[in-house]
Formats: sequence, C-alpha cells, structure tokens
Amino acid sequence: MADHAIDVRYVANLARIQLSDEEVERYGAQLTSVMAHIEKLSEVDVEGVEPTYHSATSENRVRQDEPVESLSPAAFLANTPDQSQGQLRVPKVVDA
Repeated sequence: MADHAIDVRYVANLARIQLSDEEVERYGAQLTSVMAHIEKLSEVDVEGVEPTYHSATSENRVRQDEPVESLSPAAFLANTPDQSQGQLRVPKVVDA
C-alpha cells in the first residue's frame, strides 16, 4: 500500500478550522485509515459493471393520470371542525 501522508494542518487551514496538536494527530490517523480503505476498494473487480451516476434508479414512479372517484362533500365535511350550510366555515383572521 502507498503511504497516504495527509497534511492535516494544511487541510484544516483551507477549511478555516483551528485544531490542537492532539486533534491533528487523531484526524491524521483517521484520514490515513480512510485512504487505505479507498485503496482497498480500488482492488475490486468491476469488469462488466455498468457505471452509475446516482444510487437511486431513474424510473418514473408516478402513477398514471386516470380519473378516480373523489370524496363526496359530506365525507369531506365530516372531519371539519366548523361548517355552515353544508360548507366549510373558515374563521375570519383579518379585521376590516
């Protein structure tokens, strides 16, 4: 495996993050571990695997636009808190 020396102080400076000496040492070890894992993944045989740009498929999951029976006015109004003359009553919110 290649040596993955990462200048943690340089990267922290680019990100405008101040790190203590202990953090630099800890993050350096973690980043080296991540880079080693990435190198290990590069060894995987991907012959015949089609490249993808997103993990989700790009299929259209929208249902067909077909007319369906909707709620009757009585069924709609059954759950309303306030109704008058068979219609939804909305409280006044603005004074004239």
